[in-house]
Amino acid sequence: MDHIGIEEQVSMTVDDHEISSADSEIDSSASSSSEQFRFLTQKGMIQVEEGNSEHEIIKKSFLEGIGPLGKDTNIVAIHRNSHSCLTGKARLETFRIFSEAVAKKCGGNANIKHAWYGASRDEVCEIISHGFSQCRPPENRELYGLGVYLSPAIFSIDGASSAVVDENGLRHVLLCRVILGNMEVVCAGSEQSQPSSKEFDSGVDDLSAPKRYIIWSPYMNSHILPNYIISFRAPCSRGSQRIQAPIMKPNSPYMKLPTLMSILSGFLPPSKMILISKYHSDFQENKITRPRLVQMLRQLAGDKLLTAVIKLHRNKKLEARPSRSSVAANPNSTRRYAAEDAQVSHSVNIIVHANKCEFHFL
Repeated sequence: MDHIGIEEQVSMTVDDHEISSADSEIDSSASSSSEQFRFLTQKGMIQVEEGNSEHEIIKKSFLEGIGPLGKDTNIVAIHRNSHSCLTGKARLETFRIFSEAVAKKCGGNANIKHAWYGASRDEVCEIISHGFSQCRPPENRELYGLGVYLSPAIFSIDGASSAVVDENGLRHVLLCRVILGNMEVVCAGSEQSQPSSKEFDSGVDDLSAPKRYIIWSPYMNSHILPNYIISFRAPCSRGSQRIQAPIMKPNSPYMKLPTLMSILSGFLPPSKMILISKYHSDFQENKITRPRLVQMLRQLAGDKLLTAVIKLHRNKKLEARPSRSSVAANPNSTRRYAAEDAQVSHSVNIIVHANKCEFHFL
C-alpha cells in the first residue's frame, strides 16, 4: 500500500452519528488503556486497536516516511480524536465550514491533505484541548515565513524530528487534516506572515513536491484539524532529545566558502563583496543562520554565477589530480586526496536538477 492510501483509506469525516458512538467508546477505551496514556483518553482520545486497517495504514505511512530510522522505531499507540466535547465539536464544524468556503473559492476543491506535526507532549495536549496558540519556528531548519509548519504525509521524518521525548521515553506527533486551498511558494528566509494576496490560502516550499506546508496564524485553528496522535519510541543522538535525521554525504560539487568568495571577487563589484564578507563574518560570529547566509549569497551573486563558479572549480580539481596509476604508487597522495574530499565543513553544496538550483551548507 502506498502513501496515497492514507488519503483515501483512512476516513477522517466525523458526523453526528460517529460522535455519539465515540462518546460511548471513550469510557471503555480509557479503562483498558495503560496509565501512561490516561492523559490522552481524558481528553477524548480513543485508542485505535493494533492490527485493524486504520491502525496499519497510519503506522505504515509513518514508518515509511521516516526512512532508515523506521526499522528502529516502535509505534507504541495510536489515538483517534473523538471531537466529542463541546470545543471539539465546534472545531470540527469550523473545519467543515471553512472546507466548504475554500472549495467554493477554488472551483470545488479545497485541496485538503494529511500532514504531520511534532512537538512536546505538553504542546500536543494543549493543541488537542485548546488548539494552536503560537507559530513555533522550526528548529535547525530554514525559515519559510511565520506560520504553523506541517509535513506532508510522505515526510513524517520532519514531524518526528520535531517531537520531544517525554518522561516515559515516548514521542508524540499529530496527524492532521489541513486545508491548503490555493498554495503559494514561500522562499527560504522569508518572514511572510500572511497570504501575499486574497488569491492564496497557504504556503509551501515547493509547488510540485512540497516538503513543508505553512498555515498562516489567522487560519491555524480553522484550517488544521488534529485527528490522530501517534506515540512512538525512536533512537536519537546522545545528549539530544530530538531525532537526528541521517546525514547524507553529497555527491554534487562543493567548495570552501573562502575559496568561493575569492573567485567571486573577480566577477562582482566591490560593494557586493563587502556585503558578502559582512554576512560571512556575521555567520562565523553566530549572528545569522546558515540558511540566511546562503540566501544573501544567492541574492548578491545570483544562481547562474554560483553554479558556473562551483562547477568550474570542481572540474579543475579533478583535472589537477594525478592519474590512478601514480596515485596507487604513492599511498600518501591517496590519503591526502581522501582528506580533501572529507573537508566539507563550511562549504557550499550545489544541487542542480531540472531548472532549479539549491545551495546548502554542510
